[in-house]
Amino acid sequence: MKINGIQQLGVGVEDIDEAFKWYRKHFSMDILMFDSEEVAELMLPHTEGKSRARHAILALNLEGGGGFEIWKHTGKKPETIGFELQLGDLGINIGVLKSTNVDAAFKTYKESGLNLLGNVSLTPSGVKHFYLKDIYENIWEVREFSEVFKKQKGVNGGVFGTLIGVKNIEESLKVYRDILGYDVVVYDETGTFDDFKGIPGGSKEFRRVLLRHSDVKDGAFSTLFGKSEIELVQVLNREPKEIYKDRIWGDPGFIHLCFDINEMDSLREKVRQIGFPFTVDSAKAMDTFDMGEAAGNFSYIQAPEGTLIEFVETHKIPLVKRIGWYIDLRKRGTHPLPNWILKMFRFMRVK
Repeated sequence: MKINGIQQLGVGVEDIDEAFKWYRKHFSMDILMFDSEEVAELMLPHTEGKSRARHAILALNLEGGGGFEIWKHTGKKPETIGFELQLGDLGINIGVLKSTNVDAAFKTYKESGLNLLGNVSLTPSGVKHFYLKDIYENIWEVREFSEVFKKQKGVNGGVFGTLIGVKNIEESLKVYRDILGYDVVVYDETGTFDDFKGIPGGSKEFRRVLLRHSDVKDGAFSTLFGKSEIELVQVLNREPKEIYKDRIWGDPGFIHLCFDINEMDSLREKVRQIGFPFTVDSAKAMDTFDMGEAAGNFSYIQAPEGTLIEFVETHKIPLVKRIGWYIDLRKRGTHPLPNWILKMFRFMRVK
């Protein structure tokens, strides 16, 4: 099996139109890959055993990186978190965006009146970054990284990774290292950290481990998705809370981290052997899952701390919707799509 990169970070919201507009304006997530109103019938293990009506939008940033799957329950009232998330709580704490110029991004966000959590600082490996909250109290990190697919007018690219609160780093590494292949440890440090001080709960003592891949990805969309990193954070002098305790998948917050893959059948066997079998497996229900403008197979596993990890094997994507031009990825190999094809996504930009 092949993991080709982060396809998207799921973001549950209460108002999907407002969210898409805000993420377009401030994060340049303006390429609309699909806009779908359906019933999530296969997610029963994570939706209290009930099919759930929902509205989902997949948006990308052509500067590169993963996209956002903006997601709203339409069959029930979205249940917001009942407490202020503290750094180290269990699950996805922070979505990480990449930027070629962190200082310029900080200046732009400050002038726009966004909720910045402190100033530009350095990670333990010496990389410039800063944190902010969006209008839904989700925390984002903007981290400097020079890789760009196609330079845009905005100040940031797409999803570069996530910061995940875990209960036991060694246990969680079974998923992030052994299954997802993040086999390079950039740093593994314990203590209190100046760059965390502006984040709620950030003054506590932590063990933090930053991971990246050693291999070069070569799937169909790898050139667009680019490299990624995952940071695992374990708070040592506080009992962390479960971010989604008494709530379900799709409720507001970071709902899942999704990877583009090939060879779903071999992945199914690998995760079973490691001890994290699929909790959801669309391939067992149908040949391909059709979302109208895109289609493929998807599956989920759940990491030890509760994070939902999605895998998508894409079968069909739109290139130019208005003329009905789609590409069927089952009819070609798994090597990267030519850049000129990926750049056709610009015709799906929403201003």
